[in-house]
Amino acid sequence: MSDQDKVLEIFEKSNALLKGHFLLSSGLHSDVYFEKFQVLQYPGHVETLCQMLAKRFEKDDIDLVVGPTTGGIIISYEVGKNLGTRAIFAETEDKDRVFKRGFKLSPGERTLVVDDVMTTGGSLKEVVDLVEKHKGEIVGIGLILDRSGGKTGFDYRFEALASVTAKTFDPSDCPLCKQNLPLIKPGSRKL
Repeated sequence: MSDQDKVLEIFEKSNALLKGHFLLSSGLHSDVYFEKFQVLQYPGHVETLCQMLAKRFEKDDIDLVVGPTTGGIIISYEVGKNLGTRAIFAETEDKDRVFKRGFKLSPGERTLVVDDVMTTGGSLKEVVDLVEKHKGEIVGIGLILDRSGGKTGFDYRFEALASVTAKTFDPSDCPLCKQNLPLIKPGSRKL
């Protein structure tokens, strides 16, 4: 079974694939939502997915794994554990990503940026910018599920275990809004 098939099977088994009218953290609307925390509540699923992700970077001499809050904390920790390295996370403060809690990144430190599910890449871009600001050497970006179908580009090696193309709509032209379907705001990130 391919990584893609395994990831999608885990999301389906966890009831993490939702259909309806959703407001994404990007501000866009979608008819499908991947509720990652339905997957992340199962340590066995997290372990399986992060082992798969770590395997993609096991020969890259990673010093540090970093992810954004909230789901990225779990992913960075588990990938770091599998790579035998340190793992930290970047939090939001005044609309910027920052390292808190005494976390440090040294110049030249070989860094893997990870996250769970990506739609526009906003959270990952914020973490990449933070790592660059601290002069870390970004070795790659690892992701469990890419909702953009590969449309979001980065200047670094990018590895997604699974990639799907989920329809997204600008709120001003959303067919679901035009049908007066109730808008659901899942997740925890403030818009």
